[in-house]
Amino acid sequence: MASMAMVAIEATIVSTAMPQIVSQLGDLHLYSWVFSSFLLTQTAMTVIFGKLADLYGRKPVILVGIAIFLAGSVLAGFAWSMPAMIVFRLIQGVGAGAIQPVTLTIVADLYPARERGKVQGYLASVWAISAVVGPMVGGFIIHNLSWAWIFWMNVPIGLASAAGFIAFLREAERHARPSIDFSGAALFMAAIAALMMALTYAGDNALTQASLAGGAFVLCVFLFVLQERRAAEPMISFALWSRRPIAACNSSTVLAGMILMGATTFLPMYVQGVLHRSPVVAGLALTMMMVGWPTGATLAAKSFHRIGLRRILIGGSAFVPLGAVLLLFLSPGASPLVAAFASLVMGFGMGTSSVSSLVLIQEIVGMEERGSATASNLFSRNLGSTLGATLFGAVLNFGLSHSTGVAVVTSDQLKALLQNQAADLGNSDLIRLVLHQSLHLTFVSIFVIALFVVALLSLVPAIRIGGEKPVPLEALSPLED
Repeated sequence: MASMAMVAIEATIVSTAMPQIVSQLGDLHLYSWVFSSFLLTQTAMTVIFGKLADLYGRKPVILVGIAIFLAGSVLAGFAWSMPAMIVFRLIQGVGAGAIQPVTLTIVADLYPARERGKVQGYLASVWAISAVVGPMVGGFIIHNLSWAWIFWMNVPIGLASAAGFIAFLREAERHARPSIDFSGAALFMAAIAALMMALTYAGDNALTQASLAGGAFVLCVFLFVLQERRAAEPMISFALWSRRPIAACNSSTVLAGMILMGATTFLPMYVQGVLHRSPVVAGLALTMMMVGWPTGATLAAKSFHRIGLRRILIGGSAFVPLGAVLLLFLSPGASPLVAAFASLVMGFGMGTSSVSSLVLIQEIVGMEERGSATASNLFSRNLGSTLGATLFGAVLNFGLSHSTGVAVVTSDQLKALLQNQAADLGNSDLIRLVLHQSLHLTFVSIFVIALFVVALLSLVPAIRIGGEKPVPLEALSPLED
């Protein structure tokens, strides 16, 4: 629980504090890269560290993961520029890529299925507590301390977690020698990095660089497919993904992950920059999504056998565009309650569809494929989060450079707005209008993608659940990536 708390609290606390961090470090156009860099390495390294845990045991791998995460946290607190912050967040993501899968594996090793549901409930509470405490702690730190403590607060938690594993975790020696698809992981990271660069350059109207990055992305994807077809234990099983229910659920999960990251990244910016509210208010508006997520997941888990899995899946996903459409009504004079209610409704829809998709995927495969099928769904969510932060960041940059009916606003003026110093500027209303138009375009993109989530899930055939199963933690924790 302690090791998971470090990763869980990073999501809400960093999202809440980033407007102030970027206002001091500058380079607003790199805003989304702070999130994308973390998710990029976490997504790719999850598979690698999961296999290393099978090869060398859970204990050494989790300790290495904690050490890497703490090193990245300490360095992030000393970041002197946005590029430095991005590099240190990459290091944090590597550590998170070890912590997440290995902690879940340790729980599976220690507890039989009949007890695992209760233990996973304890672990799920970490995410709920972090969702509530994170924004409040972030607001307190921003107002009273240096933003560096956003990252340094992980150090005592991580040391306590490592001490617990060293003192209490006992395991037998490992003799398995699984094949590790390092080439696949490297090509995947290169492909996603190229795609991130292509989207960022496109948002900045640098079409030549965007085309070169896009070509590199296509090449890396081609090589990745070749590698996965010949790998003994591929990072992605194409045979598994080709099955219609899994393909539909995982594709919708990718889009839901994009929406989740888009909302958690840019909704606080809107509340602070456009509505001119405090970081605490922005964090609380975002927290409502974390309230809606476990509520939807819990109700869905209790209703499968009465209502039917497919009905829950499609009906629950309809709440995602319903909440997203509320974001379109946000304006400079709107109440932050509108943003909070939109977050609540979207969170409810994503929680419902997330747990339904995971249960469906686990039900239609045999025991020998259940681990891979579950991993494919988690991978899809991580991939969606990685792409979402970059895509919506590109949309924001495009909006900033193509604002209609207003003059161009400088980066310094936007920084002053995010620092709540716009009152000192004679054209503060103009700056807020530019940011409003840019973020409104981002919210339109979120709404369109939410419609595709429902459309994809409507392709899933009816599935009957055989028996009672505990709902795994992965279904209840929206921000493990």
